[in-house]
Amino acid sequence: MRNIITAIVLLFAMSLSQAQVRKWTLLECVQYAMEHNLTVEQFELDLENAKIDKSDALGNMLPDLNGSTSVSSNTGFSINPTNNLPTNSTAFNVNAGISSNITLFDGLRNMRQLNRAKLNAIANQYRLDNLKDDIRLNVANAYLQVLSNKEQLKTFKAQYAVTEQDLKRTKELVESGVVPKGDLLEIEATAASQEQQIVNGESMVLISRVNLAQLLQITDYENFDIAEEEFDVPPSDILSNSPKVIFDKAVSFRSDIKFSESSVDLAEEDLKIAKGAYYPSLTAFFQYGSRYSDVTQIPDGNGGVYTPNFTDQLWIFDGISYGAQLSVPIFNGWRTKNSVKRSEISLQKAKLQLEQDKLDLETTVQQAYVDVGTFEKAYEAALKTLEARRLAYEYAKERYNVGLMNAFDFSQAQARVDNAEAEVIRTKYDYIFRLKILEFYFGLPISLN
Repeated sequence: MRNIITAIVLLFAMSLSQAQVRKWTLLECVQYAMEHNLTVEQFELDLENAKIDKSDALGNMLPDLNGSTSVSSNTGFSINPTNNLPTNSTAFNVNAGISSNITLFDGLRNMRQLNRAKLNAIANQYRLDNLKDDIRLNVANAYLQVLSNKEQLKTFKAQYAVTEQDLKRTKELVESGVVPKGDLLEIEATAASQEQQIVNGESMVLISRVNLAQLLQITDYENFDIAEEEFDVPPSDILSNSPKVIFDKAVSFRSDIKFSESSVDLAEEDLKIAKGAYYPSLTAFFQYGSRYSDVTQIPDGNGGVYTPNFTDQLWIFDGISYGAQLSVPIFNGWRTKNSVKRSEISLQKAKLQLEQDKLDLETTVQQAYVDVGTFEKAYEAALKTLEARRLAYEYAKERYNVGLMNAFDFSQAQARVDNAEAEVIRTKYDYIFRLKILEFYFGLPISLN
């Protein structure tokens, strides 16, 4: 009974351990990176700040409302607040009021500030989208690198399995005296070399998995792995479009270009705000106030005086004031003039940066277009080379089995096949990634299907 319980516990522990290793697809990796990348979170906070700036700009266009009150007690010489005459007594005073101010005109700067806040929120959204685009490409590249290394490792293991069969066959030939023992040593050396390839391949898989996990900011490297999938080169007609067509499409939607365009819009709005300081400003104000003092004395109508209570005094001594104030700028040490000049320079820089970003994008698209064609040819050449190497290997194997080829030449034929298979895997994933980059600039989502 104890053995049965122990076996059940061990099986449960093994199944739990295996369940912890999650196999991630490319889509899951991209989505996780979007949700957990620290830079993305920082940019999202910047976007929230931009939205708050918009609320501030809107609030600046509304009238303010402030309340105030003061309580004081004076002993000795003071001014009686009811008649403004000097007195020498102890007095308890209360003053209260509300006030409101509104800007009627300030060279349209408040309106410009609101427009700028809206544009800044849009610009921050484009900046965030551009960062996410970069993350998608980086994750896809790292994901494909893991796939490439895994396929190479499978190839190394398959090659080693073939070598083990050759080793077994060679031992039989040596024992029967068909081939010399030196051929067996040569095959054993090839097997040892392939074992080292497997070790190196496992290290490359581990390193690429760690790199992908770090890109996703996952620290549990041991339980992180990608889905066991193999991908062929996906069909695509992207090369049927010219680089000019792809560039024009990219300019119309790319977030980095939209961000640069919004920076120009922001600079134009800043210039308008700076020029608004040349205009006079007009503000309106309204104030209501009242007071109380325990030394207040007013006629009672019968030749005497009396001190009204707190509530009565608030009604008796309340008052309203309102009006408007016009401020005309005449001279402020050239601050407004210099501010306008700086804004004009910033606008020119933003326009130049937009043109530079377009040139950079055009260069990137042209390079991506050339890369697709180059890596497609490299992949096709690698496939042809592999086919030729395999045929040569089969021919060499036949000759080796009948003793017409020594072990060294046979191992060289096998090594050429190994190298050709590794080159096919490398060029295949290089081609897939370049193809996806070009499709990405054409507005197609990143997908390996």
